[in-house]
Amino acid sequence: MRIIGGTLKGRTLVVPKGLPVRPTTDFAREAIFNILSHHFDIHTISFLDLFAGTGAMSFEMASRGAHQIITVDQHAGCIRFIQSIAQQWNLKLIPIRSEVLRFAQKINQTFDLVFADPPYHTTDYHQLVDSLLLANILKPEAWLIIEHPPTIHFNHYTHFIRHLRYGNVNFSIFQSPSNPST
Repeated sequence: MRIIGGTLKGRTLVVPKGLPVRPTTDFAREAIFNILSHHFDIHTISFLDLFAGTGAMSFEMASRGAHQIITVDQHAGCIRFIQSIAQQWNLKLIPIRSEVLRFAQKINQTFDLVFADPPYHTTDYHQLVDSLLLANILKPEAWLIIEHPPTIHFNHYTHFIRHLRYGNVNFSIFQSPSNPST
């Protein structure tokens, strides 16, 4: 797995065996970052990476100069891996070991972009999206991006704006309202 853009472009992440991860493919990361770079000024955004796994999305954000990056995963090995890479590459990101929904309900901060890549086989995706949209973690007009299997559909959600498919990788994008009370 390699970093596909920014100042760290071309660096390789060698993921230790035994981590319970399913990294987003290089192809899908490149495609989603093309969209993100046209919608956001990456240098100014705050980014929350939920179910971070290898931290690849956070490392891509750091490579592109994101203002603030918080990376959350409940697996201690994933957090240790992210911490070691962040230290080796001298990156300013905050890895946190926590159950994702518990973290989202407790944090008293909002973000411009929240990315969630939960385990495909153990997640109630609709409950996850509902919980994250209600957790008050999104700034007005912020995006929530969920990576999910192709069998899951969100087009009936009020805040759903777009579905993207890159090979076997699917993303659904939601946008928080510009007025948080709506």
